[in-house]
Order: sequence, then structure tokens, then C-alpha cells
Amino acid sequence: MTLAEQLAAHAAESGLCEPLDGGRIRCLACGHRCPIAPGHVGVCKVRFNREGKLFAPRGYVNGIHCDPIEKKPFHHALPGSGALSFGMLGCDLHCGYCQNWVSSQAIRDPRATGEFREISAASIVEMARRAGAASVVSTYNEPLITAEWAVEVFREARSAGLATGFVSNGNATPEVLDYLRPWLDLYKVDLKSFDGRRYRELGGRLQPVLDSIERIHKMGFWLEVVTLVVPGFNDSKAELDAIAGFLAGISRDIPWHVTAFHPDYKMSAPPRTPASKLSEAVRAGREAGLRYVYAGNLAGQGGENTHCPECGLMLIERFGFQVVRNRMEGGACPSCLTRIPGFWSTGGKEVSA
Repeated sequence: MTLAEQLAAHAAESGLCEPLDGGRIRCLACGHRCPIAPGHVGVCKVRFNREGKLFAPRGYVNGIHCDPIEKKPFHHALPGSGALSFGMLGCDLHCGYCQNWVSSQAIRDPRATGEFREISAASIVEMARRAGAASVVSTYNEPLITAEWAVEVFREARSAGLATGFVSNGNATPEVLDYLRPWLDLYKVDLKSFDGRRYRELGGRLQPVLDSIERIHKMGFWLEVVTLVVPGFNDSKAELDAIAGFLAGISRDIPWHVTAFHPDYKMSAPPRTPASKLSEAVRAGREAGLRYVYAGNLAGQGGENTHCPECGLMLIERFGFQVVRNRMEGGACPSCLTRIPGFWSTGGKEVSA
């Protein structure tokens, strides 16, 4: 039995679609909005049309682990806490530098293992409770294409007093965001470029991602944005300035993480991102007016720390993914009492290191 056939046995009917002619359906889970004929699959390879009905993955994980929430990365959400992270298989993009390609490209790439195991939503939440996690996060592969399973897990997580999160490429639709909103608290978007041509190389389009970022913020999810700065791909000053300006135009309080690239998967030619390039990206963010810009993948150089934008006090000191010190008091600076935007508590209880 092929991997695709195995996964088809771990699927459930979904309503995230609209009917078309001839038994076709349009999937509404991601920005591709795939029209799918009976017996065929969408771009993601895991959502399919069976006799005029859409089926989506359910009831398994490829990976599950408790990570620091800073690893997602979320720097303005439950600092120092654990995030029970789970992922499935498949993706709606095919990025050449994907660090999780073994799971995201499992059906496209025969080198990927595609291993998975059956599990219930209740079991995932019980694992989170045993690990002392404060949140449950859908990650590792693209969570939009398994949104139904995420909501099933998140219903259980909410009942247990846990926060919920997505680590996503942001290639969403208004319909899937409406579907997720009652059950999803935290949303990290990977804004990969500000060049439509580059997005097409990755298998997507820029505009749906930009539209989704605006919508995610407007809908009240806690939003943080990450840009992996890849030499020769998206690291020009003009492009970094454009990304920073776009985010600041939505809200100066959106945390922007600029992280260092290292060669991976099919993209082995570009060198590692130098620290000077991340510093340039940080400057671009600050010049655009963003109040919270973080330089990642360079542990110990201070780029991960959170400062008060008014008085400059270091509020959260980090080393890599670890919180060393948290001075925040009730979501505010203890010195000047400036409120710091973020998701600082869950179940009515503040979480801190």
C-alpha cells in the first residue's frame, strides 16, 4: 500500500469546500482554492475528492514533542512555557530550503519517510498536560491543510485550559480563518519574500499571504511574523524595507522575527546568513517603526530579548529558546507601566519563567 493510500484511510469528510459542476468541489483550506475532481487530490496531496465529497487528514501525527514556545517562535506569548507541538504530513508549498521536508514533502519526495502513528485528540492533550505545557501547537508541516484535525485537537485543549497555536505559511483563505477563529489563539506566519516571482518558485503566490496577514491581525488572533533571510533570495535592502513597511502599516506592534538561513534540503548553494545581514534587517524593521524586531538563530547576541519600547528596559532576557529572566508584570513594563502587546496568560493565569 502506498503512503497516499495509507493516508486516505486516515481521513474524514470536511465541510471546508464548495460544490462545483460535475461532482467537482473547491477546497477552501488554503490560498490555492483547488478545484478537485472525483478521485483526485489537491495541490497539498492529502486533501481529496471521494465521490463528490472532500476528505481531509484526521487521527494521526507524524511528529509530536514538547518544545519551548520561543522555538515556534512566539516571543509575546506565554514566555518560558512549553508548547506541545504536533504535525502531520503534506504541504501546499514546496520550498527548496524546507527544514521539515521529511514530513512536509512526504508524498512528493520519495526520499521522505512519511512515517506516522494513529492518535486521538484527547491523547495529544493528555500528553500536553503530562509535559506541563501551556499550549498545543499545530506545526512541522503546514497546519492549514489539516485544519479540521487541528480544531478537533484544539477543542480538547481549550477544555483543558490550554492555549492553541498555528505555525503556518499564512497561505490561508477567509473561510478557513473563520473556521479556525473560535478555537485558535496564536498564529505565526512565515512571510518568505515580498517578491511574487520568488513565491511562485516556492509553489505559491504572494498576495494571498499578504491578505491573510492583514486578516489574521484584524480578526484578533495573536500574530507574529517570521522571515527567514536567505542570501541572494530575499535579503536585498529593498525587499527587507518592503516587508518591514508592510507589517508596520498593519500595526507597529506586530513582532517581526528575522532568522538566519542555513543550507538545507534542495537549497545548498546559498551561504549561511551573516550576522551583519540580520542586523540590517533589524534596522529595516526599526526604521519602518516596528517596536519589536527579533534576530533569531544567533543565540547569545541579544537579538532575542524583549525591551520596553518606551523606557528601553529589558523585559524578557533570552538565550536561544530559553527565557533567562522575565521582568514583565501583568503584561506591562514594571518601570514605566507601558502595556506590552501579547498573549500573556491562559485560563486566567499568567504564565512566566
